[in-house]
Order: sequence, then structure tokens, then C-alpha cells
Amino acid sequence: MAITENNAQSPVSPASPNSPTAPGLNDHPDANLHTAERAGTEMLARAVRGAHDTVDRLAETAAPHVQRLTQGVDSASETLSARAEHARDVGDEWADSLRTTVRENPIAAVLAAVAAGVLIARLTS
Repeated sequence: MAITENNAQSPVSPASPNSPTAPGLNDHPDANLHTAERAGTEMLARAVRGAHDTVDRLAETAAPHVQRLTQGVDSASETLSARAEHARDVGDEWADSLRTTVRENPIAAVLAAVAAGVLIARLTS
């Protein structure tokens, strides 16, 4: 009796590359790329969350200091404005007093101006 091709047993073939048990499935360049992209995305998301948490903690810590600094600057600004206003008032009072003195004693004012000029000339030469 002759063995026909239909009765012949087929040799065992290796698993096809598309089967889930195929060796080297994860060695496919696209599979590695997608895995690397997912890992990179997850790592980036963790880094962003960590940075966001750190910024939030720093903001909570810095907020009271910034508020105190702002209050200090506002207070200094108010004090400086008050002192500048006082200096303008004092300057205006001195100018008015000097005008009144010059009007009441013009000769003494001219002599005082000449004396001041001579003194300044001697000091600078």
C-alpha cells in the first residue's frame, strides 16, 4: 500500500509571527516604540505632577512672606511720601520767610549775598 500525500503527516512548523506565542513579539520595532512612548509619557506625567506639587508647596510657603514684604513696601512708601510732603512744606516755609526778610531788609540781604559769595570763592580757590 502506498502512502498518499493526504495521509502524510505534515512536519511541525514554527509558530507564525502573528501568533501570541511567537518568539520575539516584543522585539518588533513598533511594539518597542509604543512601549517606550508609554513609559516616557508616564515618566513625564510623574515629573509634571511632582513639579506641580513642589510649586504648590513653595507658593504656600512663600505667600505669607510675600504678603509681609508687600505690607512693608506699602508702609515704607507711605512714610517716604509723608516725609517728602513735610520736606516740601518746610522748604516752602523757608522760601516764604526768606522773601519776607529780603523785602523788609533789602540792603542787609545784598550784603549777606556778597559775603556768602566771597566765602565760597575763597573756599573753592
